Amino acid sequence: MSDHSPAARAGGAYADVDDPQQALRHIGSHAHQLRAITRAADRFNANDTTADRNTAVWLVSSAVGASAELASELDGLARALKERPADAGLRQTVASLRVGAHQLHAAARAADHYLEQDNREDRETGSWLIASAYELAKKLAAASDDSITPARSGQAAANGAADKTLIEPHDPAFARRMAAATAPIRGAA
Repeated sequence: MSDHSPAARAGGAYADVDDPQQALRHIGSHAHQLRAITRAADRFNANDTTADRNTAVWLVSSAVGASAELASELDGLARALKERPADAGLRQTVASLRVGAHQLHAAARAADHYLEQDNREDRETGSWLIASAYELAKKLAAASDDSITPARSGQAAANGAADKTLIEPHDPAFARRMAAATAPIRGAA
């Protein structure tokens, strides 16, 4: 049986990172993959067929490995930032993402454990833990989106301004800010 704990994976992929923003983009893509895996597990687990529930169990097992890998990468990035001069905001961002990744890993491991049990109460606990892992994955993906600064072109970077043409039209952080800014005011008629 392989050990999926983050401590079992020494180093992490970003132990010697030169571009923290690129590392955060990579981590963000992993966070979105975990969001998709846990969402699918939650949906399949809600179905009544044995095949769908088995698929949910397999997806949760996949989430255990993927979340361990993500936590390991964040651990490696945090170690690399600790050893070199980096701004405090970036360190705080990585620390926050690490907490989320480790929480997600713990929830996925617990869900995997409880879904493998024979009694109904444990399987129901596993179902609840899948939903919890999905919520944690959504929060982690949103936090990783918020941590990435918009790309800058050479001239825009020289002027200190973001190049608005390079911001993705599906930028979730931008969409959340717009939704909050345009939300109707309660009580106004």
